[in-house]
Amino acid sequence: MNLFERWPGAYAKALAWSEREEEYVKRAGFVLMARLAQGARGGPNDSYAPFFAAIAREAGDARNGVKKAVSWALRQIGKRNLVLNAQAAALARELKQSQSPAARWVGADALRELTSPAVQERLAPPA
Repeated sequence: MNLFERWPGAYAKALAWSEREEEYVKRAGFVLMARLAQGARGGPNDSYAPFFAAIAREAGDARNGVKKAVSWALRQIGKRNLVLNAQAAALARELKQSQSPAARWVGADALRELTSPAVQERLAPPA
């Protein structure tokens, strides 16, 4: 993932892989999203908007590898800053209300971390 993180086409590749049906290709798309969110410093918030759409679209995939990667991507994006945290938490709340058990799991898993005191404290502006 460190290699792909530095590749100029990484954002597009993450989205393309997230649409594939093969479990580990789809998982790789979401893992790359998580890695981009974790490692790319100073990128604009709007560069993550397409990732939110992919997460919402694929959160219902019940395959263990996929749902864990979807949750990881959502959590990592939401830990970048307060604005993205609010957007990620809102999506997690929507997913918790889904008819899909897998989407509900993703929503609950992500929301637990995104709203945790540790994450909120880290993201809070300095006093």
